[in-house]
Formats: sequence, structure tokens, C-alpha cells
Amino acid sequence: MTALRPAPGEVRVPRTDPAGPPAVPGVAPLKRRAGTGWATAGRRASYALAAAVPLAFLGLFFAWPVVAMLTRGLTDAAGAFDLAGVADVLAKPRTWRVVTTTVVQALVGTAVAVVLGVPGAYVLYRRRFPGRTLVRGLVTVPFVLPSVVVGVAFRALLGPGGPLGGLGLDGTFTAIVLALVFFNYSVVVRTVGGFWSRLDPRAEEAARALGASPARVLRTVTLPALVPAIASAAALVFLFCTTAFGVVVVLGSRAHATIETEIYTRTTQLLDLRTAAVLSILQMVVVALSLLVSARARAARERALPLHAEPRGERPLTWRSRTDVLAVGVTAVVVVVLLAWPLATLVTRSLRDRDGAWSLDAYRRLAEAGPGTGLPVTVWQATFTSLTTAAVAAALAVLVGGLVSFVVSRRPRSRAGRRGLAVLDAVVMLPLGVSAVIVGFGLLVTMTRPVLGVDLRTTGWLLPIAQALVAVPVVVRLLLPVLRAVDPRQHEAAATLGAPPGRVVRTVDLPLVARPLGLAVGFAFAASLGEFGATSFLARPDAPTLPVIIVRLLGRPGTDNFSTAMAAATVLAVVTAGVMLLAERMRGDAAGEL
Repeated sequence: MTALRPAPGEVRVPRTDPAGPPAVPGVAPLKRRAGTGWATAGRRASYALAAAVPLAFLGLFFAWPVVAMLTRGLTDAAGAFDLAGVADVLAKPRTWRVVTTTVVQALVGTAVAVVLGVPGAYVLYRRRFPGRTLVRGLVTVPFVLPSVVVGVAFRALLGPGGPLGGLGLDGTFTAIVLALVFFNYSVVVRTVGGFWSRLDPRAEEAARALGASPARVLRTVTLPALVPAIASAAALVFLFCTTAFGVVVVLGSRAHATIETEIYTRTTQLLDLRTAAVLSILQMVVVALSLLVSARARAARERALPLHAEPRGERPLTWRSRTDVLAVGVTAVVVVVLLAWPLATLVTRSLRDRDGAWSLDAYRRLAEAGPGTGLPVTVWQATFTSLTTAAVAAALAVLVGGLVSFVVSRRPRSRAGRRGLAVLDAVVMLPLGVSAVIVGFGLLVTMTRPVLGVDLRTTGWLLPIAQALVAVPVVVRLLLPVLRAVDPRQHEAAATLGAPPGRVVRTVDLPLVARPLGLAVGFAFAASLGEFGATSFLARPDAPTLPVIIVRLLGRPGTDNFSTAMAAATVLAVVTAGVMLLAERMRGDAAGEL
């Protein structure tokens, strides 16, 4: 009798029957083990251990320092909670002025990024033209640059002696908003563009066949379909704008202080822990609302319309279409003026001496240190410290984030198990909602005793640990969607064949997650390399990182110090961009949500 062949595109799942379990790639057939209950208990113990490691890490190095800082700010000298002090802080006009400035800056930055990003998404994801891949890469670079570099670049562009120095925008609200848009433009382009490229184009084609103009099709068909993606991108941009620290420190002033910078000022200069604690709670509320809106928008985006796995509806760019001309014009202005010009000015001013002549003096001064420079180490030594610290932080972040992604990607049958994994996923995201200043200062205050026999403050381990806390959510968001895409029947088949959990991970999960894992390493390394909030507390005086050196140079008067800061920022930008270009080459077709 002829065996039935599967139809083209049909996938048949092998049955699990006495004839034998389904084959799993990389797992040799094994005899069914006796004592299935013991095997199941072993797997559960493995999952529990995998969840316990990141929970212990977050509990020791995140929850404890943050709770300790908040407790110090919300208690009196006797250790009793003093909520009257909270009311005093909330009654101060300065508190609400800072909160208002933070929200307004974030709202304006988000609105501008969305207005400019939607045309960019149209050009880069719905139209084909030579060099599109290169432009996509250039648009992505600003998002991964350290915030200190971005602040220095806009200082070079808008400050005295810069191409736009005559406009008087240095240190203004406008300068901060422009820098925030510079950072987050690519978030809108990639989020909206990726969604847009997979929309079914037949609705637009039907509207055009019925006589609707391109503008009307865009207004009545396309934009309503893009609302979930636009809302998701806007919520993410708002989150990033409210937690910006390095940009505001470099570009702003006390008149434009945000919650993050005010916490830093109250903690380091005024030792006003009560106000810092209250502001931290307010920041948590703002960030929690942003994350909630982002999660709901992402869920709506996933179920709004049927999306295709591959891009659909792309057409060649044409100059006969007014929509194409307008979108290309807006995108070209943004890429050249907003994205490329500040970075080009940064590099150019690093190559000028005090008389305006071309010179490499600033780069020669990178090798100088001592009393005359005000630097304890050379810039090259600080660069080496940043690289080694970021490497350790990235390794910690990938270890912790990988374990979390492995556990959360499981699909337990019980409702309690599913809720537990959802809680674990939410807990890992908490570092995004707490000021890095509070985390850094909290680590400095709480880690007064050795941990496992190691004094973390004197050995320098606190700095990579703090940077890893910032990078763990990024790693999880990159790896978790890939692991969730693995067919759970492969895990079940491997377990039925007697493979232990370690072998299941090695043969089923790792081959699929290898390329996204490389991208996660790159993102974690870049995030650690440019971190400044916690680093400003934890970097040892004799071993500062490169962002700390840059801010210190900007704080010293003199043209030479300013040009040296430009050169140091250029070095940091080149290193970060190089890391991300290498990581992007390792990106697979499904590499997470970033």
C-alpha cells in the first residue's frame, strides 16, 4: 500500500505511540528511563535552580539597595516611617516643577520622534532603493550611542564656536528635546516600519482601485492600521525620554532638571535622601504607566491584523508620487541634519586646536594624565577600564538574562505556573523603572560587608554588577521571543526520550538562539559601555570609566579640555558603533524585540 505523502507546505507531527517517540534533531534515540517521576522532579529542580540564580542576583544587588535607599529617605532618625516628610516634599513647588519638566520634555520628544519617524518608516520599509540597507544601519547607530556622547555632540553643534552656536540653543529646552529625538528616532522607524512591512497590502490596493487618492488611502486605511505599532513605539520613546540622564546632565541646566538629574543632585550634593526617595517613587509611577501602555499596545499590535512572516507590498521608490517625494524629503533632512550633522561636528571639532586650525593635539592629549590635566589616568587607560568592565557586565547580563529567558519561555500547564513566570518576567524589567543613581548609591551604601567572602567595593566588582542590572532587561527582550518560538513538542519529545534538561537546552534551544545571543551580547556590552548614572557613584577614583572622564573634562574650563572631551567622545562613539556593527552581523531573522 502506498504511503500517503504530506501536501506541499504541510507539517506532520509524529505521533507518540508504542512504535517509538518522535525524533528530535541532535538527540539520539534513548531508551525510556525508569522512574519517570524522578526525571520529572529533576527537571523541575533544574528550572527552579535556573530561576533562583537571577532572583538571588536581583534581590541582592537591586532590590536590597533600592529598598535601603527608599527606607532611609522615608524614615526618621529613630527608624520609624515618617510620611509627614513625604507630604513636605510633595508640597514643594520645586518637586512638581521637576516632574512637569520631565513629562513635558518626554511628551514633546515623543511627539517629534513619531512625526518624523513615520515618514522614515515608510521610506525605509515600504520602498526599495539603492543603499536602503546602509541608511537603515545609519539610522540605528544613534540609538546605541552612549548618552554622554550624544550630549557632547550637541554641545559641539549648538555651543559657542559650533555651526549653530549663534542661535543660542545651548543648554535650552530645545537642545534637550533635539537630543532626545536623536536618540529615539530609530525606535519609531524600526517599530513602525517592521509592522508596516508585514501588513497585507490588499486593503490599500482595493482603496486605490476604487478611486481613492494616495493621501486618502494613507489617512483612512494605512494610518488606522498602524495605530497599535505607533502607540507601542510612542510608549517606548516616552519611557526612554523620562529616564534620560547623561543627555540632560551634559546639555541641561538646573532650570531644565528632570527627575533623574534632580535625584542625582539631591543625593550627591545636598545629601537630601528624603527628596530623592520621593522623586524615585514618582519616577517609578511614571515608568510603570509607560510600561503598561507599551505592553498593551504591543499586545494590540500582535492581534490587530493578520501579519505576514515576510515583508509584503514593497515597491520601488518613484519621484512621480508626491507621497514618496515628501517622505524622502523629511527623511533626508532628519538623517543629514539631526543625525549626521551633530556626529560630524563632534569629529570635526576634535580635530581643531584653540586657533581653529586642523590639528591632532586633542588626540595626543588622550595619552596625558596628572595634575596639569586634572585626570587621574589617561583617556586610553579609562577606555581600557570601560572595555574590561563592560565585558564583565555583558557576561553577567547574558548569564542572568539567559537563565530568565530559558525559564520564562517554558509553558507550564498549571495556571499558577504561568502566573509565576509572568511575575518573574515583570521582576526582571524593574531596573528600567528605577533611577540608576538610586541603584548606584544604594549599592555603595549597602555593600559595606563582604559578600561570599569578597569585598565588592574594594575589588571593583560593584561597577560591572550595576551595569549588568541595566543590561539584563535588554538581553531578556532579545532572547525571550526566540525561545518562545521553539515548538514545545520538541522539548517534550526530547524529555520522553530520556534527555536530561541540560541536553535538551544544548540540542534544541542553543542552535536556534545562537545568533540572537550574539546580538544580545553586543547590546549588553554597548549599554554597559555608555552607562553613567550608577557609574558616577561606583567608578573608583583611580580607575574611572570613559564616560566619567568625558564629563570631568567638560566641567573644566579651557578650549583644550573641551577639544579633548570631543576626542574622547569620538573614541567612545567609534568603539560603541564598532561593537554594534559586529553584533548586527550576528542577527538572525528573529532576534527579539529590539
